[in-house]
Amino acid sequence: MKNILIVFGTRPEAIKMAPVIKEIQKFPDIFNLTVCVTAQHRQMLDQVLYLFEIKPDIDLDLMKANQDLFDITINVLKGLKEVILRVQPDLVLIHGDTTTAMTTALAAFYHRIPIGHIEAGLRTYDKYSPWPEEINRQITDRIATYLFPPTIKSKENLLTEGCIEENMIVTGNTVIDALHYVVEKIQNSANIRTKLSEVIIASGYNAFENLRSKNRKLILVTGHRRENFGEGFINICMALKEIALRNDSVDIVYPVHLNPNVRKPVNEILSGLPNIFLIEPLDYEPFVYLMNESHFLISDSGGIQEEAPSLGKPVLVMRETTERPEAVSAGTVKLVGTDKYLIISEAETLLRDESAYMKMSKANNPFGDGNASKQIVNFLKQKLYEKYAN
Repeated sequence: MKNILIVFGTRPEAIKMAPVIKEIQKFPDIFNLTVCVTAQHRQMLDQVLYLFEIKPDIDLDLMKANQDLFDITINVLKGLKEVILRVQPDLVLIHGDTTTAMTTALAAFYHRIPIGHIEAGLRTYDKYSPWPEEINRQITDRIATYLFPPTIKSKENLLTEGCIEENMIVTGNTVIDALHYVVEKIQNSANIRTKLSEVIIASGYNAFENLRSKNRKLILVTGHRRENFGEGFINICMALKEIALRNDSVDIVYPVHLNPNVRKPVNEILSGLPNIFLIEPLDYEPFVYLMNESHFLISDSGGIQEEAPSLGKPVLVMRETTERPEAVSAGTVKLVGTDKYLIISEAETLLRDESAYMKMSKANNPFGDGNASKQIVNFLKQKLYEKYAN
């Protein structure tokens, strides 16, 4: 039996790690799995754990009010020291670009434990965009033993940086596995759809029940990135306000992130407009349902650049750079930064130009087919056990 330790701390990590956990759990005769959460994000993390029916074996519960990157790094490193000593893993699995992932990699390295990094190789090569995620991911890739790039481009980045090819495999992104799981649940149950509609209406989008019957279009917005704080968010909000004023048959729904640097400009600029709905952050399941009902998305999220194309939803990305250039090349997303006029222009195009909309909507999603977790686990079986080697 090989001891596998999986560590994550945020909602995006939990969503993308859940299918991997489920796949490893299919092989209890060869893998002894321990799931540890740092709770870098407490409330949002717990929502995902409940949805995917995952109960952590270890919960460090590190989230504190007004924590900064120093606090998270110090506390995760200290907490993981004891966890690794207790579990004695043969392999530590981490995901992505969070401070939890980077610090867990460092803790495992200090114990000389091999690391597997899921979603490796994404790059902008601008260390301040996204910040601190770009450097978090580069550090994690440099430390990791086994690398799971989601695309050929991310694999090429790793090879250029001198990583060993036989220790990596292109898998697609596990978020597509998670998305398929949730969409299938929603599509197969009228009761679930009814309950999710009630959740969305209760969150503040009280026009949701009339969306289809009144033939309105929904623009779903998410925004939370640190590099957009200040002037960037003001520009974003001014653009959304203008789009709303120009298009009274369009609903703009914005689940507003809890960070006060986001809430202050959003509430000051966008409150009181009849077709803008500022709602509380949604759990993953109702968010997927709302995403599937939307016409397109405006977002600065990395994960949405991967998820929305699987649902045929174009994305305007409010970032100057993206570590997912495959989506730009495929035509499923467009970079608009925080340029007020560019956001307005591209949104108007998607609302009024059917051919432009269909070109983005029907573009092929470059992030996989929903089998990433199976490929990761099969690769680990081959690497950790001689009898499974080709």
